[in-house]
Amino acid sequence: MNRDVRTEIFTRLRDQNPNPTTELEWTTPFELLIAVLLSAQATDISVNRATRKLYPQANTPEAILLLGIDAVKDCIKTIGLYNSKAENMMKTCTILLEKHGGETPRTRDALEALPGVGRKTANVVMNTAFGEPTMAVDTHIFRLANRTRIAPGKDVRKVEDRLVRSIPKEFLKDAHHWMILHGRYVCKARKPDCANCLISDLCEYKGKQSL
Repeated sequence: MNRDVRTEIFTRLRDQNPNPTTELEWTTPFELLIAVLLSAQATDISVNRATRKLYPQANTPEAILLLGIDAVKDCIKTIGLYNSKAENMMKTCTILLEKHGGETPRTRDALEALPGVGRKTANVVMNTAFGEPTMAVDTHIFRLANRTRIAPGKDVRKVEDRLVRSIPKEFLKDAHHWMILHGRYVCKARKPDCANCLISDLCEYKGKQSL
Protein backbone atom coordinates (compact mmCIF):
# COMPACT_ATOMS: atom_id res chain seq x y z
CA MET A 1 0.00 0.00 0.00
CA ASN A 2 1.44 3.38 -0.98
CA ARG A 3 1.46 6.63 0.95
CA ASP A 4 -1.29 8.25 -1.11
CA VAL A 5 -3.70 5.41 -0.34
CA ARG A 6 -2.86 5.55 3.38
CA THR A 7 -3.42 9.30 3.34
CA GLU A 8 -6.84 8.86 1.73
CA ILE A 9 -7.80 6.14 4.23
CA PHE A 10 -7.03 8.32 7.23
CA THR A 11 -8.55 11.39 5.61
CA ARG A 12 -11.85 9.54 5.31
CA LEU A 13 -11.63 8.22 8.88
CA ARG A 14 -10.91 11.74 10.13
CA ASP A 15 -13.77 13.25 8.14
CA GLN A 16 -16.15 10.71 9.65
CA ASN A 17 -14.88 11.22 13.22
CA PRO A 18 -12.80 14.41 13.63
CA ASN A 19 -12.26 14.05 17.39
CA PRO A 20 -11.92 10.37 18.25
CA THR A 21 -11.21 9.17 21.76
CA THR A 22 -11.19 6.04 23.86
CA GLU A 23 -14.43 4.45 25.00
CA LEU A 24 -12.96 4.02 28.47
CA GLU A 25 -14.32 6.57 30.93
CA TRP A 26 -11.72 8.80 32.64
CA THR A 27 -11.16 12.35 33.82
CA THR A 28 -7.50 12.30 34.94
CA PRO A 29 -4.37 10.56 33.61
CA PHE A 30 -4.41 8.36 36.72
CA GLU A 31 -7.99 7.26 36.08
CA LEU A 32 -7.05 6.40 32.50
CA LEU A 33 -3.97 4.48 33.65
CA ILE A 34 -6.03 2.34 36.02
CA ALA A 35 -8.78 1.81 33.43
CA VAL A 36 -6.29 0.62 30.82
CA LEU A 37 -4.57 -1.60 33.39
CA LEU A 38 -7.96 -3.19 34.09
CA SER A 39 -8.81 -3.57 30.41
CA ALA A 40 -6.44 -6.45 29.69
CA GLN A 41 -8.62 -9.35 28.50
CA ALA A 42 -11.72 -7.32 29.34
CA THR A 43 -14.13 -5.15 27.39
CA ASP A 44 -14.32 -1.39 27.79
CA ILE A 45 -17.94 -1.80 28.87
CA SER A 46 -16.98 -4.09 31.75
CA VAL A 47 -14.12 -1.80 32.80
CA ASN A 48 -16.39 1.25 32.81
CA ARG A 49 -18.88 -0.64 34.94
CA ALA A 50 -16.13 -1.37 37.48
CA THR A 51 -14.58 2.10 37.53
CA ARG A 52 -18.01 3.71 37.99
CA LYS A 53 -18.09 1.80 41.27
CA LEU A 54 -14.44 2.40 42.18
CA TYR A 55 -13.74 6.03 41.28
CA PRO A 56 -16.48 7.67 43.41
CA GLN A 57 -14.80 5.98 46.37
CA ALA A 58 -11.16 6.41 45.33
CA ASN A 59 -9.63 7.93 42.20
CA THR A 60 -6.10 8.86 43.33
CA PRO A 61 -3.16 6.64 44.34
CA GLU A 62 -3.42 7.70 47.97
CA ALA A 63 -7.19 7.16 48.11
CA ILE A 64 -6.95 3.69 46.57
CA LEU A 65 -4.30 2.63 49.08
CA LEU A 66 -6.46 3.96 51.90
CA LEU A 67 -9.48 2.13 50.51
CA GLY A 68 -7.58 -1.15 50.74
CA ILE A 69 -7.20 -4.12 48.49
CA ASP A 70 -10.32 -5.95 49.66
CA ALA A 71 -12.56 -3.00 48.83
CA VAL A 72 -10.77 -2.53 45.51
CA LYS A 73 -11.36 -6.18 44.65
CA ASP A 74 -15.02 -5.82 45.51
CA CYS A 75 -15.31 -2.94 43.02
CA ILE A 76 -13.57 -4.75 40.16
CA LYS A 77 -14.57 -8.37 40.83
CA THR A 78 -16.70 -8.52 37.68
CA ILE A 79 -13.53 -8.19 35.54
CA GLY A 80 -11.39 -11.17 34.64
CA LEU A 81 -8.13 -11.60 36.54
CA TYR A 82 -9.36 -9.10 39.12
CA ASN A 83 -7.20 -10.51 41.93
CA SER A 84 -3.91 -9.97 40.11
CA LYS A 85 -5.12 -6.66 38.71
CA ALA A 86 -5.96 -5.43 42.21
CA GLU A 87 -2.50 -6.43 43.41
CA ASN A 88 -0.90 -4.54 40.52
CA MET A 89 -3.08 -1.50 41.21
CA MET A 90 -1.92 -1.33 44.82
CA LYS A 91 1.75 -1.75 43.87
CA THR A 92 1.40 0.87 41.13
CA CYS A 93 -0.20 3.34 43.53
CA THR A 94 2.66 2.83 45.99
CA ILE A 95 5.27 3.49 43.30
CA LEU A 96 3.42 6.57 42.04
CA LEU A 97 3.43 8.05 45.54
CA GLU A 98 7.02 7.10 46.35
CA LYS A 99 8.65 8.00 43.03
CA HIS A 100 6.35 10.39 41.19
CA GLY A 101 4.65 12.50 43.84
CA GLY A 102 1.35 10.78 43.15
CA GLU A 103 1.34 11.92 39.53
CA THR A 104 1.08 9.69 36.46
CA PRO A 105 4.41 9.78 34.58
CA ARG A 106 4.53 10.83 30.95
CA THR A 107 7.50 8.76 29.77
CA ARG A 108 7.46 5.23 28.43
CA ASP A 109 10.21 3.96 30.73
CA ALA A 110 8.48 5.25 33.85
CA LEU A 111 5.10 3.90 32.80
CA GLU A 112 6.43 0.47 31.85
CA ALA A 113 8.16 0.23 35.22
CA LEU A 114 4.72 0.15 36.89
CA PRO A 115 3.30 -3.32 37.77
CA GLY A 116 0.80 -4.51 35.20
CA VAL A 117 1.74 -1.82 32.68
CA GLY A 118 3.19 -3.07 29.42
CA ARG A 119 4.04 -1.33 26.18
CA LYS A 120 0.44 -1.21 24.93
CA THR A 121 -0.85 0.33 28.16
CA ALA A 122 1.97 2.86 28.17
CA ASN A 123 1.17 3.78 24.58
CA VAL A 124 -2.50 4.34 25.40
CA VAL A 125 -1.70 6.61 28.35
CA MET A 126 0.95 8.55 26.45
CA ASN A 127 -1.38 9.03 23.48
CA THR A 128 -4.75 9.61 25.12
CA ALA A 129 -3.75 11.44 28.29
CA PHE A 130 -0.72 13.35 27.02
CA GLY A 131 -1.24 13.63 23.26
CA GLU A 132 1.88 11.75 22.19
CA PRO A 133 1.82 10.22 18.66
CA THR A 134 2.10 6.63 19.87
CA MET A 135 0.35 3.57 18.48
CA ALA A 136 -1.13 1.07 20.93
CA VAL A 137 -1.69 -2.10 18.91
CA ASP A 138 -4.50 -4.21 20.30
CA THR A 139 -6.22 -7.13 18.57
CA HIS A 140 -8.43 -4.80 16.51
CA ILE A 141 -5.54 -2.73 15.18
CA PHE A 142 -3.39 -5.81 14.55
CA ARG A 143 -6.20 -7.39 12.52
CA LEU A 144 -7.01 -4.19 10.63
CA ALA A 145 -3.38 -3.39 9.80
CA ASN A 146 -2.85 -6.86 8.37
CA ARG A 147 -6.22 -7.34 6.69
CA THR A 148 -6.21 -3.99 4.86
CA ARG A 149 -2.42 -4.14 4.30
CA ILE A 150 -2.03 -0.67 5.81
CA ALA A 151 0.89 -2.04 7.82
CA PRO A 152 1.20 -5.83 7.73
CA GLY A 153 3.37 -7.57 10.28
CA LYS A 154 3.74 -10.94 11.97
CA ASP A 155 3.69 -9.63 15.53
CA VAL A 156 2.33 -6.67 17.47
CA ARG A 157 5.63 -4.79 17.71
CA LYS A 158 6.32 -5.07 13.98
CA VAL A 159 2.85 -3.73 13.21
CA GLU A 160 3.32 -0.89 15.71
CA ASP A 161 6.67 0.13 14.26
CA ARG A 162 5.39 -0.04 10.71
CA LEU A 163 2.30 2.03 11.52
CA VAL A 164 4.37 4.72 13.21
CA ARG A 165 6.68 4.86 10.20
CA SER A 166 4.03 4.77 7.49
CA ILE A 167 1.07 6.82 8.76
CA PRO A 168 1.38 10.47 7.71
CA LYS A 169 2.28 12.59 10.74
CA GLU A 170 -0.87 14.71 10.55
CA PHE A 171 -2.93 11.61 11.39
CA LEU A 172 -0.67 9.79 13.81
CA LYS A 173 -1.98 11.20 17.10
CA ASP A 174 -5.55 10.04 16.41
CA ALA A 175 -4.85 7.01 14.22
CA HIS A 176 -4.92 4.64 17.20
CA HIS A 177 -8.53 5.57 18.01
CA TRP A 178 -9.75 5.53 14.41
CA MET A 179 -8.32 2.08 13.84
CA ILE A 180 -9.67 0.61 17.07
CA LEU A 181 -13.18 1.90 16.39
CA HIS A 182 -13.10 0.75 12.76
CA GLY A 183 -11.87 -2.69 13.79
CA ARG A 184 -14.39 -2.96 16.61
CA TYR A 185 -17.50 -1.90 14.71
CA VAL A 186 -16.84 -2.35 10.96
CA CYS A 187 -13.83 -4.54 10.16
CA LYS A 188 -14.89 -7.13 12.71
CA ALA A 189 -12.99 -10.35 13.27
CA ARG A 190 -15.50 -12.96 12.14
CA LYS A 191 -17.37 -11.03 9.48
CA PRO A 192 -16.10 -7.64 8.34
CA ASP A 193 -18.90 -5.34 7.20
CA CYS A 194 -17.34 -4.52 3.84
CA ALA A 195 -20.63 -3.30 2.37
CA ASN A 196 -20.74 -0.45 4.89
CA CYS A 197 -17.01 0.26 5.06
CA LEU A 198 -15.96 3.75 4.00
CA ILE A 199 -12.49 2.55 2.98
CA SER A 200 -13.55 -0.68 1.23
CA ASP A 201 -12.40 0.54 -2.18
CA LEU A 202 -8.92 1.26 -0.76
CA CYS A 203 -8.59 -1.91 1.31
CA GLU A 204 -6.41 -4.72 -0.06
CA TYR A 205 -8.21 -7.52 1.77
CA LYS A 206 -8.50 -10.34 -0.77
CA GLY A 207 -11.60 -11.85 0.81
CA LYS A 208 -13.77 -8.75 0.76
CA GLN A 209 -15.43 -9.43 -2.60
CA SER A 210 -16.72 -12.82 -1.47
CA LEU A 211 -18.43 -11.53 1.66
